[in-house]
Amino acid sequence: MTTRRSPSKKSKLRANSTKQRMVHPASAEAGFGEFMKQAYAMELEAATRYAEFADQMEVANNREVAALFRKLAGIEKLHATKILEQMDWKTPPTDLAPFRWEGLEGPETGEHNDLHYLMQPYHALQIALRNEQHAADFFTAITHRALPPAVLEAAREMAEEEREHVQLVKDWLARVPKPEKGWDVDLDPPNFND
Repeated sequence: MTTRRSPSKKSKLRANSTKQRMVHPASAEAGFGEFMKQAYAMELEAATRYAEFADQMEVANNREVAALFRKLAGIEKLHATKILEQMDWKTPPTDLAPFRWEGLEGPETGEHNDLHYLMQPYHALQIALRNEQHAADFFTAITHRALPPAVLEAAREMAEEEREHVQLVKDWLARVPKPEKGWDVDLDPPNFND
């Protein structure tokens, strides 16, 4: 999740999990550039979702978790920037519309119903862990498809990178206190009848 090693230029990217598969008009014939655009789109999507989560936690006055989600958004944005650099794209690709998911969410994006206004950093990291695992599974699944060798090699490297991110999040989780029983009990819950 945080730092990436330096694999070959053909790889350094990430996309997402088997939770949702990419739907692309010519996915079996997709070349390396198209694959990297998809990975770039996935990173942007993950960054955007974490930023949305941060906004929601700020509205709930849960500043600690909001700050953690902002950090996760920054990490995902950094991953997108690395893709631009790896591909030597001077400007971000704008033709990302063909990339959509079979389900409601992309492989590396958390769902809005994962949030609770009293959630703690542990819960936010659980979401991140699940997202990173989905990304690793997604790239691993791509390695079993009939795609060009450059795409398969990039997918292998990205799957490995995502597995490293999974371990980084697990290490981070080990340093965060686990919530006590009843963490979600609010004796004075918000009143939304205004």
